[in-house]
Amino acid sequence: MTAKNDKYLILGSQGQLGREFQEVLAKRRMSFVAPAEVDCNITDETQINQIIQNTHPDIVVNCAAYNNVDKAEEEKDMAFRINADAVANLASICRRQNIFLVHFSSDYVFDGTKGDYYQENDAPDPLNVYGASKRKGEDHIQQILPDHSLIFRLSWVFGLGQQNFLYKLSTWVKGVTSLKVSSDEISVPTYTADVVEAVLLAIAKRLCGLYHLTNTNKCSRYEWAKYYLEKRQTSVELIPVSITTFPSTAKRPLCSAMSNKKLADELNIVLPTWQNAVDRFIERTNALKT
Repeated sequence: MTAKNDKYLILGSQGQLGREFQEVLAKRRMSFVAPAEVDCNITDETQINQIIQNTHPDIVVNCAAYNNVDKAEEEKDMAFRINADAVANLASICRRQNIFLVHFSSDYVFDGTKGDYYQENDAPDPLNVYGASKRKGEDHIQQILPDHSLIFRLSWVFGLGQQNFLYKLSTWVKGVTSLKVSSDEISVPTYTADVVEAVLLAIAKRLCGLYHLTNTNKCSRYEWAKYYLEKRQTSVELIPVSITTFPSTAKRPLCSAMSNKKLADELNIVLPTWQNAVDRFIERTNALKT
């Protein structure tokens, strides 16, 4: 199914994951189209249908999403329109035109009370609007395009760009001597470069269905921040506190770490630890500065 001459259509091209796909596909000289988001509104059925008609992709990779967890509580209709309704439309188009669909969901479909790594067969129970909208998007694909799609649940995604915890952390520590970070919020940091590698391998191996795609090992926000800042040799005192220290509109799962074992076993790989991923991310960003 996924020969080197397959054409990819990347939706959500300007996000950190969409940009990572473009970089990797370009390096491998694989055919892809990544329309600018201003010309590609995923909620516009006519526009999306026209783009697919014009580009004739073999594989659609949907990186477009509504990701503002707190704002989603106030913009429920918008969150569901982007994360669920538009996904249903996309799945329907792909079914009609025999196009393979890759879609990304979230660890926030879980309530965080399991106390252990979540498996793919654990029942979702989202705590907030964002998680509920992502779960609905999963449901639509599984109902409309079950045998010609891949759904990957991701967690704490970081890569090049500004919409991730490490970028925000780098701005928060400027000009301060100490910073409070939650120590009871636990998941798995996941690097965009490792996501893209695993997705392309899964497509090449003709997998379909639902998978958890994360780096390996879980940690708290505090542990992640501490590791990153130490590697960056940034001397700011981090103070571990409860997530309740920070007021937020949306309720968040305390421990939403997911197991990547199912995917790793089927791909016959070992997904790198989040620590290794952070190391490579730092090397990459340092190289871009030189």
